[in-house]
Amino acid sequence: MIRADRMAAVDANAAALGIPRKQLMESSGNAVARVVRTEVDPGSRIVLVCGRGNNGGDAFVAARFLGDYDVETAILGRPAAIGTDIARENWDALQEADLPTTTITDTIHLDGLALEDADCIVDAMLGTGVTGALREPEASAARAINATDTPVVSVDVPSGVDADTGDAAGVAVDADHVVTFHDSKPGLESLDIPVTVADIGIPEAAELFVGPGDLRGRGRAAESHKGDHGELLVIGGGPYTGAPALSAQAALRAGADLVHVACPASVAAQIQSYSENLIVHPFEGDRFAPRAVDTVVDLAAEQDVVICGPGLGSHDETLAAVESFLESYSGRAVVDADALSVVPRVETDATLICTPHQGELIKMGGETDDDWERRAELVAEFAAEIGQTLLVKGAYDVIADSDETRISRTGNPGMTVGGTGDVLAGVVGSLFTGREPRDAAAVGAYINGRAGDLAFEEAGYGLVATDLIERLQEAFEQ
Repeated sequence: MIRADRMAAVDANAAALGIPRKQLMESSGNAVARVVRTEVDPGSRIVLVCGRGNNGGDAFVAARFLGDYDVETAILGRPAAIGTDIARENWDALQEADLPTTTITDTIHLDGLALEDADCIVDAMLGTGVTGALREPEASAARAINATDTPVVSVDVPSGVDADTGDAAGVAVDADHVVTFHDSKPGLESLDIPVTVADIGIPEAAELFVGPGDLRGRGRAAESHKGDHGELLVIGGGPYTGAPALSAQAALRAGADLVHVACPASVAAQIQSYSENLIVHPFEGDRFAPRAVDTVVDLAAEQDVVICGPGLGSHDETLAAVESFLESYSGRAVVDADALSVVPRVETDATLICTPHQGELIKMGGETDDDWERRAELVAEFAAEIGQTLLVKGAYDVIADSDETRISRTGNPGMTVGGTGDVLAGVVGSLFTGREPRDAAAVGAYINGRAGDLAFEEAGYGLVATDLIERLQEAFEQ
């Protein structure tokens, strides 16, 4: 079972792995044709009612595989408005092959399709990526399809039905059979009709390995205001000052609107000096201690996400304060560095992303292995045991919760330099303000490693953590 947004990411990841989208469309269209053949015999009249996106493109391909049928391919709207190159190429292929096509530029032209006389209708108007009520001409086309007694095969999801929920905000195609691709969609379970799940050649790696498809959904509304895209707090500093500053600056570069740093008063001025963009909140003392917990909890309650750990150190008093903070906090938090050691024993209502390297994982009570596949299994088991999301750093980063495991393969040996983990915590924290835990951790690992790869191209083994911060935006864009 896969949600629509995740399916779009997997599709893009497959393309990044070298599997052309055009090849996937060819396989999808072939699958549609196979299902049509199970519904009606050769020689039957088939009308394919198509939109101008890739859903319609799948049907354009299907028409070519139905040569022993009386096929008419109808597009809703002008062909010049076809939205993707591969769909347009497949529409053009129908013209070059002199296969029957019809252009519907006005809803009154729907009558000319004589849908009631067809033996089978293929609904390929809108796919899984479209939600909300159908607009024209799709709404009128759906009504025209529903007014017939003709069997209907829908491509991926009946047009007008939300692929994730099965709900329809308005009129929707009343399908008799759905052919969907790669995996079933949650909304199809409620339809009580046959669903064929077609394997179109997307490899398991497109789901397992984090890729560029996972970066989708980073746009912002034009009317956005300060704070709409994340406000977070870094709890850090004391023995070290660079670590919390790196995390905070990385969070800003990764897209957070506002970043606060809660730190001991003894190092507040030094941390502030790293950047005027940071909002520093000193608390009494030279380390995070139980007496500061109430103040920090109150401050954390105003934030979307907390990053706890960078530069805090491992003093017994500090670890007791971290434990007390997590017991009192119920929001979202990224836990890093020495603060990780308290997670397995603490009782918390907080939703955590823990970012240990393999040595820290072992200190937490987890296990590791030199083989990344075995390590992934062990990390998944430990994530389920502690009930939180883990991002275990390594040559292959392993991201796991109790439901799914992802692997990020970006990064290089130059990133063994100190501070790259602090940058990672900041990136993950920023993403965590608007994404679910596993997704934030997976994308954060991928982006951090990608920034490291870009830095390595210039600095080689002389790269430093601040080089990653400078390349985060480029990593997102690529």
